Formats: sequence, structure tokens, C-alpha cells
Amino acid sequence: MKITVKECLQMEIFKDAKVVAGERDLSNVVKDITVLEGFTSADPAKFNQCRAKMVMTGFFHVRNNVKEQCEIVKILAANGCSALVLFNVGFVVPELSRVLKDTAELYRLPLIIFEGEEPTAGEIANKLLKELFIGENFNNSFINNTIFHLLNFERYSNFEAAIKAAAINNDFQVVIVSPDFNPIFSVETRHRLTVDEAVMARRELMEKSENRMGDTLMDVNGVITYWGPVTIQNDKYYLLLIDNADKYTSSEITKLAEIIELAMGMWKYTPQRDAKAEFIKALRRGNKSLAYTLKNEVGVRGNEIVSVFYVRIPDNADTEITLFSDLERASDLKLFKGVDGEETYGIIMCSSTDSAGNVDHLSAARMHCNEIFNKLKKETSEVRIFHVTGIDGIEGAADAFRLIIETWMFAQNVFPFKHVFSKFEMVLTSNCINIQLQSNYVKRNYIELLDPFKELGENKGKQLLETLETFVLDAGMNSLRTSEIMGIHTNTVQYRLKKINDVLGVEVTGNRIVPGLTIALSLKRLERLVR
Repeated sequence: MKITVKECLQMEIFKDAKVVAGERDLSNVVKDITVLEGFTSADPAKFNQCRAKMVMTGFFHVRNNVKEQCEIVKILAANGCSALVLFNVGFVVPELSRVLKDTAELYRLPLIIFEGEEPTAGEIANKLLKELFIGENFNNSFINNTIFHLLNFERYSNFEAAIKAAAINNDFQVVIVSPDFNPIFSVETRHRLTVDEAVMARRELMEKSENRMGDTLMDVNGVITYWGPVTIQNDKYYLLLIDNADKYTSSEITKLAEIIELAMGMWKYTPQRDAKAEFIKALRRGNKSLAYTLKNEVGVRGNEIVSVFYVRIPDNADTEITLFSDLERASDLKLFKGVDGEETYGIIMCSSTDSAGNVDHLSAARMHCNEIFNKLKKETSEVRIFHVTGIDGIEGAADAFRLIIETWMFAQNVFPFKHVFSKFEMVLTSNCINIQLQSNYVKRNYIELLDPFKELGENKGKQLLETLETFVLDAGMNSLRTSEIMGIHTNTVQYRLKKINDVLGVEVTGNRIVPGLTIALSLKRLERLVR
């Protein structure tokens, strides 16, 4: 149900009101009412929740400050406010400024005024809420249809089936979230906004806020979401409701939340505990004792784990990876994974070993796992995959996650042309990070290996050093691949490599030379990153 500013003005309580600016935008939708006093333009964050709301004020705090009144109008308009209703004009605000009306007109914010001492903003807000959003409007098809499904004990066998039917029929999504913000039950009915996106956005907001819940309404990528705490079987959770088509008022959604909480109690609904997700999270956070506690419940023997992985899939990625489908199809492998926004992480296990662990079977599973990761290296993708394959039980899995978490951001800067990273790249990156942080003679020894390039002059030295970096770190010591990456002829690469050999006084492809050069060049790239 959508109610516009124009429809509000046709009500009896607005009979003495005047529209003095923004008449062309009276079709703005009003989803709630709020009274605004005491805020100034110096607190722009406090205006964030004014979207689709009719804001009422007497401008008591800025009664004689026209400039500040105009700034507030600008901020309200920028935050999607439906209309501004100004009370007691001529009594609180001595005179309505022409500049204020022009500002409201310019920023397309309907400005409605009440002249004289009566009524007050609070009085009108209360009356409007009761008449417009609470009274008979709750007896609409949305609420009735929701109740029909949620409390239909004859038609549905459990709460999950009832809430799914209600969500599908009324075009909303619902998620029950644990106190640490892990979704434990969800009904997704639209793909414009995924549950993961909504939960991640809320989690980020709460991490920045001192208030654990903050405001109940939140705009995520243009979709309105509503949050609120609920109690299930004496345990506290969060309830997320997503208004797919942005067609319900905040009061209707609040009523919906109350009905859902009531239905959960009547169905005696108990959220299921996701032991697998908790097990993976324990490994990821390095909580080895919790992982050991959960392993039997999950049905994992430590020696079954052959690999851990971490995948970042950017929002703008236009390619899909076959990693998960390949792993799930593999008869000798099992996959446990968790998803957190752009991040997917998990463990890969050998599907069947005896309690002691069959060495040959485990070895074959590791080889198959490596084959799948190596196949992905040939694909062009914006996705970044980090894996450590060859795990020594639960201890090794937790240590592998730690290695990935500590190095993934730096590894992709040291090797920008890679999208699949193994333990080898991450261990190298980890060592370079440690050397970089120490800032001692060890770091100086490596950096000084590249000093001869400084003697060639800035342009020539930079050109040869860039060629060496690409050859060693990006092209796998392959001159043809180097020419492709740099966009130059192979003969040019060969000429530059010969010059590099002469400058350094060594053969750069020599077995005893490559390790030192690799670390020196990696440190060089890390230095650019931290500057």
C-alpha cells in the first residue's frame, strides 16, 4: 500500500495547511512520520533514516537562522525525505523566508506550513499515524493473507512451510539471524537483493555503530530492509524483513514482524543449529579447541581434511568459477563451505577413509584436489582463490586459514596476474611481510640486490627493472609470456634480459639466483603497496 503526500493533504487534519514549495513532487510516497527537532546540518548522519518519511518540525532550534534552515532542507532532500511540514510559522519562525521556499523548490522537497500557534508537530504526527498507518489499514489483504498462511495449522506441517508460503504470496523476504549475525533460516523470493548482501550491509553498519541494533529501517542497494530483535524459546535473535517491491509502510512491516514472532511461538519453532558452519568458522578464527569439540558432531575426522580454501568473488565479476561444482561432483572429495558477502571459505575432505586414514587414498584425494585448482589457473576470471592443500589435521587446517587471512591481500598485489594462489605464493608473501616489518639488515640485503639498476638512470633502470619483475613474478620465467603481458616483442624481452644479466653480473635464471631475486622483487612491490 502506497500513500502519497497529496493523499495526506486531502485529509481533514491538513485542512489549514498550505503548500508553499515543491507542488510538482506531491506524488512522493510517505511510508512513515517523524518529528525532527534539535538536529543541525553538522550532524548529517542523523538524517539518514528520513527516506520516504514526512518530516515535521517547528524549527525551534534554528528559528532565526535561515541559512541553517536551508541546509536542513538540502540534507532532507538528499536523503529521500517525502515532505517537510513546518509548524507555528509566524509564532516560532517569525517569518517564512523566500530563500527557504526557493531552496525547497530547487531541491524538489514539498514544503507544507501551518501558520499560528496551533496545531503542533507532535499533535499532527500522532493523529496522522493513527488515521493513516495504524487504524483500518492493518485490515488489508497483506496482513490478512499473511495471517492466513502463518496460522494455518491444518494446511502446513511446520512454521518453515507456513512462512515460506506467506513470503511468496506477499512478495517479501524473511531471515532469522543469530546474535553473531549468521543467517540460520531464510526465505528468498527475489534476486534483486540477496540475503547475504542484506546481512553483510547490516553487519558492517553495526560494527561501526555503538548501538547494537541502531535504526530498524535500512536501505541496501535501493531495497528497503527492516531489522528487529525477536525472542525464540527464550533466546534472542534478529529478524530481517525485505520489502521486495517497496510497497509496504514501516508500520505494516512492524505489524508483520509481530505476527511472525507470534506465529513462531504458536508453532513452537526452534531454529536449527548449523554445526558445520560453526566448525568451519572455528577453524577460520583459529579456535582449535572449539573445532575439536565440534568435529564429532559434524562427523569430521581431522585426518580427512585435505585442503582449506578462501574465495573472493567481487560484485562486478562477470564470470563464474567451476570450483564448487567440480568439487561437489568429485566422488572422492567432500565440501563444507560458508558464505559471507563476497567471501566464500571452507574445507575439502577425503570422502571415505578408515579411522586410521588410508595414506594412499588421502594422497590420491590431495592430487585430485590440486588438479581442480590447477585447472582453474587456465581460466580468466576476476575471482581470487586462495588454497592450502596438504593439511595435517585440525591443527593444520586452522594454521592454513591463518596463513590465508594474513597474506591474501598482499599476495594479490605481489602477483597481480594470478587468480589462483597456492601455499607457495602465500608462504613467500608471508616471509616478505615479516622481512618488510623488521626493516633491518636482512631487508636491506635483498633490496641492495637491485641497486645496480639505479646506476642506469631513472628511465632505463625503471624499464629493465619492470621487465625483470614481470619475467620473474608474473610470467614464470617465460619470455613469450613476458612479451604478452608487457605488450612488446619477444626479441625486445630477450634483449632486455641480456642487458639485465650484464647489469647484475649473473644469469637471472640460475637456480641459486632465482630465490634471492624473487624475494627482492616481491619486497619491492610490497614497498609500493604500503607507501
